[in-house]
Amino acid sequence: MSSGRSWKFLGILLVVAVFSAVGCNRGGDQPKRIIILTNGDDPFFDAMRAGMNDAGKDIAKNKGGYTVELDKNDGTVKGQIDKLKQYAGRSDIAGLAISVLDPANLAIADGMRALKTRGVKIITVDSDIDEKTAGDARFAYIGTDNTVAGEVAGKALAALKPEGGEFATFVGRKSQDNAVKRINGTITGAGPKFTHKETLGDEMDRSVARKNVSDALQRYPKLNGLVGIWAYNADAIAKNVGDRRNSTAIVVFDAAQPAIEHMANGKIDVMVVQNPYKMGNLAVHLLKALVEDNQAEIKKILPGWDEAKKEFSTANDKQYMTGLKVVVLDEKSPVKAELFPEGTEFLTLAQFKEWLAKYNLTSS
Repeated sequence: MSSGRSWKFLGILLVVAVFSAVGCNRGGDQPKRIIILTNGDDPFFDAMRAGMNDAGKDIAKNKGGYTVELDKNDGTVKGQIDKLKQYAGRSDIAGLAISVLDPANLAIADGMRALKTRGVKIITVDSDIDEKTAGDARFAYIGTDNTVAGEVAGKALAALKPEGGEFATFVGRKSQDNAVKRINGTITGAGPKFTHKETLGDEMDRSVARKNVSDALQRYPKLNGLVGIWAYNADAIAKNVGDRRNSTAIVVFDAAQPAIEHMANGKIDVMVVQNPYKMGNLAVHLLKALVEDNQAEIKKILPGWDEAKKEFSTANDKQYMTGLKVVVLDEKSPVKAELFPEGTEFLTLAQFKEWLAKYNLTSS
């Protein structure tokens, strides 16, 4: 090889080495992504996003290298499975919190397991996977104790209509874990004087949600209780109860902006309010702790975690319950604080609005 060709060859090697080094540095500097995967548009998830963003700011103050984002699918099981497959092809995703659409769906569980095998830290938020069949697919659950939440809604209904009667429940997906548990809890909490006539699902179609309310009122002339299980169901109920309002108790979950306005206008009696802000905030902090193997921080969030053995003592220890608020219009409501389990916050609408303002929220 001539000296000219040697220098040319060495130059090529040098260029390749430089580009390789740049590529490695870019990979090393690439932020780790922490994602919360939700299901379509809902005011509930807006508050979750606020909590997530505040957690992201906390992380940025102490240690960079992370981005946090709220992603959403189209509200279908297939959409959720497709999202999990997309994530499997990304090397920058470090942690995922997922609101599971169908707790018994094997493909969703397998998608979560596939990510876990690749080193992605997985938790559930808002709606859990089936613990018995797929508990291994996620580390822990952050959200509401949905059975207790349903019982709270049922007790509120019973206080509004002590004579009992008939009630219907309205929800997006009837098979989703949080829906099943809330509905069953409501039936238990309402007690033997009430008959649960039907659950009407709308598959997250707002026009169907509105029609379901009208259909139920027409189908059951003695219906005197309407319970909205998901946030947007509150608006559908309040707008379509019509002249049956005076004889009908209305209890809803969450406090979307329209629901708050409807309560102020006398169209909703009780809101059973979760804490999506805290769900989003804690999900990010827990995932970061898992990514960094920060045992002390994991135990701080989940006291049942055994740092030495790196395991939970029981399945119940794998859950962080973010609490409930019961909101009524004012002190004249027949629904009183003593009806509910210890730890349940009881607020008038005015007090609840003060709480929202404290966290710069417009809904919860």
